[in-house]
Amino acid sequence: MENGENLGQRTRRVAFATFFGAVIFVTKTAVPSPIDKMFIVVQAVLLALGALLLRKMGATYVAVIGGILTALWRTALAPFTFFFALLYGLFVDGFFFLFKVDIVDGKVKTGRLVTAMTLSTALIGLLSFYVMVLLMGVIQRNLPLEVGILVMGNLNGAIGGYFAAIIWNKHLKNAKL
Repeated sequence: MENGENLGQRTRRVAFATFFGAVIFVTKTAVPSPIDKMFIVVQAVLLALGALLLRKMGATYVAVIGGILTALWRTALAPFTFFFALLYGLFVDGFFFLFKVDIVDGKVKTGRLVTAMTLSTALIGLLSFYVMVLLMGVIQRNLPLEVGILVMGNLNGAIGGYFAAIIWNKHLKNAKL
């Protein structure tokens, strides 16, 4: 029976990661670039929930699926799209570990989750901005747009972490995968 349970658990993990990754893909491609970089709250929520639901490397798993789908859609920058998606997932998982964003008695500490998501989003935002704008010149310099992306992106990361904590603590605290 153990193999059947493990198979069922793996199937649920794949299904959740695929669903979350597909939703990230839809939200990333529905809004034109570079404006999509300002509105990443859905991506932040789903990566945080992926880390909580799928546990070890959950955000990375979700990010890889979302990154592959988005890279297939945005072929001109596919390697960068996938790389930054992967890196975002790794940052989320890494900051979850670093800040000990654990589930205790079915609940998660909101402050730790918000901090992990804010720092993950800020770091990936700065790195992708540096590479795409300053190093490669893919996006033309536009100070109001740059400030908007950095401020709104970070704010969306914090809001995403907060919403993920609320969703987890009110609706998913008893979820088992």
